[in-house]
Amino acid sequence: MQPKSNIVHLPVYQPGKPVEDVKRELGLSEVIKLASNENPFGCSEQAKAAIVNEVTNIYPDGAAVDLTNALADYLGVQSNQIVFGAGSSEIILMAARAFFVPGDETIMADETFAQYKHNAKVENATIIEVPLKDGKHDLPAMLAKVTDRTKIIWVCNPNNPTGTIVGREELVQFLDQVPEHVLVVLDEAYCEFLDNPDFPDGIELLPNYRNLLVLRTFSKIYGLAALRIGYGVGHPDVIRYINQVREPFNTSRAAQAAAKAAVADQAFIDFCRTENNKGIAYLSEQFDRLGLSYFPAHGNFIMVDTGLPSPQVFDALLRKGVIVRPGWACYPTYIRVSIGKEEENRKFLNAFEQVLQEAAVHG
Repeated sequence: MQPKSNIVHLPVYQPGKPVEDVKRELGLSEVIKLASNENPFGCSEQAKAAIVNEVTNIYPDGAAVDLTNALADYLGVQSNQIVFGAGSSEIILMAARAFFVPGDETIMADETFAQYKHNAKVENATIIEVPLKDGKHDLPAMLAKVTDRTKIIWVCNPNNPTGTIVGREELVQFLDQVPEHVLVVLDEAYCEFLDNPDFPDGIELLPNYRNLLVLRTFSKIYGLAALRIGYGVGHPDVIRYINQVREPFNTSRAAQAAAKAAVADQAFIDFCRTENNKGIAYLSEQFDRLGLSYFPAHGNFIMVDTGLPSPQVFDALLRKGVIVRPGWACYPTYIRVSIGKEEENRKFLNAFEQVLQEAAVHG
């Protein structure tokens, strides 16, 4: 059996370590997970109610018509501008499948969401990585790498894992200069957490750019990560190409119903945004007190420089019942911490201070 040669050495995506695994392995009774940028408040009660009615033997609507129409009305776009996937990660996969042939080039930051690179490699595209600048996408440097063979540029805004954003003016200047043959995929998985007036709403920019695809998800602030549903919004031609490679019935009835109900409950989203901002402020203040560097946080996570090898910090926190995310090649001493509920943030901070103190004692 001979698989595609370009996938043989591809790493398998490693999600945040599950709580139950940590409890079992370390004999702990209480563990908090701040590793996967999940919403600690769960999802809307309206979404929960919608899920119950959709446990059935009937296939889902492959075109997700009801959800598409509801979301199109909410976003102010046409229904033929939206495509759904099993999380926005599946839209990434489908975009790569639809547009890349071997030898095409694709441009991305050197430390960003890993699935851009992974899916481009699966399709045998050539990866062009551009270093982040102070944790931010360096859009002029990315633009300078465009060639006739460039097919897709990936921009994660806010960026995962650093949490930084590119502002509206710099993004518009960038989009104005990107050649029409290049698709810009603007990943806004965390956009609903922001109330920053400088943050560019990709949906509002769509009328000006046929080559822009905006990704969003119900996994983050909407709290529906377990149901796996996200979406892409773009020009109808781009959406049609992606639909042509989409698997049938790729989103479930329960996910579609929950997403539709979740969009209708914006009061819950406002509450989550407010609580998240409080958590960011608290951890930022505490890191300042400890004299630690961190990137300005614009999603529901914060990336902090521990001054120690991140696997060491991860392991020490794990033994205290706190799961975070380590292992960033360009930032070997940083960990990424999801914003939890108030008590979870305080428990993390207490455990983190203990880890730093123990490391100082043992030199």
